[in-house]
Amino acid sequence: MKCLWLTLADPDPPFNGQFLYSSGLIHSAAAAGMELCVVGFSMPGGEHQDGKESDGISWRLAPHRPRSRFVGIFSALPQLASRTKTRAMQQLVRELLHADRWDAIVVDSFNLGWALAMLDEVGRPPLVYIAHNHETSLAIKTAAAELNPLKRIAKRLDAAKVARLEASLVAHAGLVTSNTPEDCAQFRNRSPNTRVMFLPPGYSGMVVGDRHVTTVTPRRAIIVGSFDWVVKRQSLIAFLAVADPLFARAGIELYVVGQAEAAFLAELRRSVRATIFTGRVADVTPYMREARLALVPDQMPGFKLKGLDYVFNRLPIFALSGSLPGMPLVDGRSARFYPDHERLAAGVIASIDDVAALDRLQEAAHAACRDQFDWREIGCRLRNAIEQSVAFSDVTRIDRSDRAAPTRATASG
Repeated sequence: MKCLWLTLADPDPPFNGQFLYSSGLIHSAAAAGMELCVVGFSMPGGEHQDGKESDGISWRLAPHRPRSRFVGIFSALPQLASRTKTRAMQQLVRELLHADRWDAIVVDSFNLGWALAMLDEVGRPPLVYIAHNHETSLAIKTAAAELNPLKRIAKRLDAAKVARLEASLVAHAGLVTSNTPEDCAQFRNRSPNTRVMFLPPGYSGMVVGDRHVTTVTPRRAIIVGSFDWVVKRQSLIAFLAVADPLFARAGIELYVVGQAEAAFLAELRRSVRATIFTGRVADVTPYMREARLALVPDQMPGFKLKGLDYVFNRLPIFALSGSLPGMPLVDGRSARFYPDHERLAAGVIASIDDVAALDRLQEAAHAACRDQFDWREIGCRLRNAIEQSVAFSDVTRIDRSDRAAPTRATASG
């Protein structure tokens, strides 16, 4: 099975959720026996070089010079896709499309969706679309969260472009994968004839074999993540406005661990009493080790990879309802879920000293997730699904050819 795999950029080392997911899928698919040529942008500090082969994967990387956002305003493409449509990337994709006969083309994430238009040049080989989000819903939510009226209008226009491109990708794909059941349902509702498969991420990070929450553990909650995206920043701001004064009065520390702009963190530090911001750290493990519980206050859709970090580092999870799609966690048994930030903060205060209950939560979460996020199994599942999609495409192509043959004979005779 020989596939041309189009992704945003060299995902190794993976420093955000998108790269973690892409890296895991690429390497696990290759380990499952797929022959991959991966196309993306080179990255500063990236592990791979253009034209080199590593772990059975051929890497073809274009210089990372994204197009201006200003150009995207006048493009039919949404900003995410317009910025990646550089001349060098277009040339590289076209060259590789014509260089070999590919069993399938994998579009890994929405960002390179513009390549769909090039597939007609090579007879439209079977297409697999790996969705990292239901981009239309996310774009609408991002636009609604924008406070600046002019920017909100621009984001609404961009959301309309997102909807068109995503619909086209799904309509032309023989297989669509998504990492949450909720997004799978949205794809199926809009395209009932398209095969959609739930494909969660695997976990390859630290697995703590044994850990217990005790009274010796600091009375501390933790939020891990990166906060460079406006929707994540707004979720954090909204939660801190409610939780920080309550935590300060209750003597609870809150650590926010992860990348964010220095100016954003400086502004937040001026308004909090119980919260400590670390910025980006080399290793989050020591911070998780010294917390009694972990928080997911996000108000955005999509799989939260930090949820797996929490589970496998044996941290009890307190989260907003619906914030951990794709994870087999049950309210009250393996996690605590709350409808809003106010009740989430109150739940933390009410529970943080019941260390026996916290310990039961993390044990149950670990047991529920232990066998569900194995990259090897996920790679095999993806390989099998692509093989089935290619086989179905071949049968459909032959069937159409057979049905068209009498018509051609009649026309020629």
